[in-house]
Parts: sequence; structure tokens; C-alpha cells
Amino acid sequence: MSTSATEPPVAVDRLVKRFGETTAVAGVTFSVRPQEIFGLIGPDGAGKTTLFRMLATLLVPDEGSATVLGRDVVKHLWALRARIGYMPGRFSLYPDLSVEENLRFFASVFGTTIQAEYDRIAPIYRQVEPFRTRRASALSGGMKQKLALCCALVHRPEVLLLDEPTTGVDAVSRREFWDLLHRLKASGLTIVVSTPYMDEADRCDRVGLMQRGTLMAIDTPDGITGRFGRALFSVRASDRYRALLMLRDFPHVRTVHPFGETLHYTDRRATEPAAIGRSVEDWLGAKGLSDVSVSELRPTVEDTFMELMGAP
Repeated sequence: MSTSATEPPVAVDRLVKRFGETTAVAGVTFSVRPQEIFGLIGPDGAGKTTLFRMLATLLVPDEGSATVLGRDVVKHLWALRARIGYMPGRFSLYPDLSVEENLRFFASVFGTTIQAEYDRIAPIYRQVEPFRTRRASALSGGMKQKLALCCALVHRPEVLLLDEPTTGVDAVSRREFWDLLHRLKASGLTIVVSTPYMDEADRCDRVGLMQRGTLMAIDTPDGITGRFGRALFSVRASDRYRALLMLRDFPHVRTVHPFGETLHYTDRRATEPAAIGRSVEDWLGAKGLSDVSVSELRPTVEDTFMELMGAP
């Protein structure tokens, strides 16, 4: 059974999952389009892993429903498992087996072999194949990640579920991994991926911002940042912490947050951005900071996430 051209590969309707008195997923609804990379973005504890485990048929929802490839994740779990590729957030392969032994085992579970599926996994497997006799526990973080992806792909799934696949991996390996995902998308695969890294939202076609078990917004990355709705400023000062404390006392401050080497600032006034920038510089200058620069900047997904969480 394959999905129709109009049927979403993944559809979630008012999905709820509780653990005792804690609601991990609280009425989430979204759908994923064919051959897109859909990202669920949010911090630890947002409910992403619980949601992924329900989509992967490993947890039963308490309320609501979810379908993958047109089949219910509860009623049709055995039929679905052969059609889903799932990569959990924690490295879950066998550490005492070699690279090749792990991959051979996962292929055999689905009734296939590495040789039969080599062309499917080759773009990724070629990068770990030189280490095929090395134990999985001895691989670097980036290589473990690529091996886990090979194991999730070896049975030719139609939907790929990746739960925080780049967490704890260096920046270069993160970039390489996302390049691999875009190649897989180009081959026709639908991918749902979660991440706590807000900067990875730009690598997705659409994203859902998730916090405390709910989805705050779903849109393209540009659509998400377009919801910011006010001028945002970057404030630079040699004593960033002192500038932060001073701006918290500024009569017109709305929000001010550390952001890398700068501060991100919004103002309560509906005034021209240039005038706001000058007034911030003047305030900090009057407080004894002379090396201050203020400039308007384009909001990021992280800025919008914090805005949607609620500002005073």
C-alpha cells in the first residue's frame, strides 16, 4: 500500500501523551508534505522525542491519532515498521559489533543484505566503509551518526524519522549530515527531523517550533522569522554583562538577551529604528560605556522562538 499523491506521508491530529501527571505531548497537530524535510525545533523537554517515538510505533498515544504513509501508527504498527526508517536521539547500535556487523544485522532484520541495498546507502556508507571492521564504540561522534543513518536506510524506508541526529556532534559533521539529508530528499525521501539547534531550522523546508509539548508555530524558516513583528537590534559593548544589566534598567526596554558576543534588544516604543538605536547608545553612554554600537538586524528563528514564548 502506498500513499496517494494528495495524502500526507505523516499526519498528526491532536496527539496527546502523558506520563503520570506530566503531559509530554499536548494536543499536537501537523502534517508533512511528500519529499520535504520537516523540522521540529525546540529545547530539551519540549516533547520531541515522545512525539517521534509515537510516530515510530514505539509508544501508544493517550489521545488523538497519527498516520504514517496513510496507516495508523497503533493499528498498523507491524506493517509500518518495514516502511519507516527511525534514528533515535541516543546512539542505539551495538557498541561491541563492528560497523559492518551492525549494518549486516539491521539489513537481516528486514530480510535484505548490504550488497542488495548498497546503491541506496552508498553516498553515506562510503564514508564509514574504510572503518567497517572497527567496533561501533570506537567511532567518532560524526561516524557513529553516519553509521546509524545507514542502518535506518538499509531497508529502503519511505519516511525517515530522525530524532536529534546532530546533538553532541561537531559543527563540521553537523553540516555534512545536513548535506546528506538534502541528497536523500532529492532522491524522493520524506524526512522528519528534530533538533534543539535553532540554526538548523534554515536547512528545513518547513519547521514547527515546539515547547512544553505544544507547537507554537509551523511555517517555512522565512515565514517563522517574518512573525517577529518589530525592530530587533544588536548591541555590542566590550563589557557585555555590564551593558546587559544597564539595558534591563532602561525605561523603554522590552526584551534584552545575550546572543553570542552581542545582546539582542527590542524596545517598547513605536519609533523609527534609527531613533531607538541612538537612544540606546545614549543611555549606555550616560552610564559610562563609551565603546557601544547598536545596529538593526534581521531576526533569527531563535529570536522568534523566544518572542513566541512571550515577552513582557
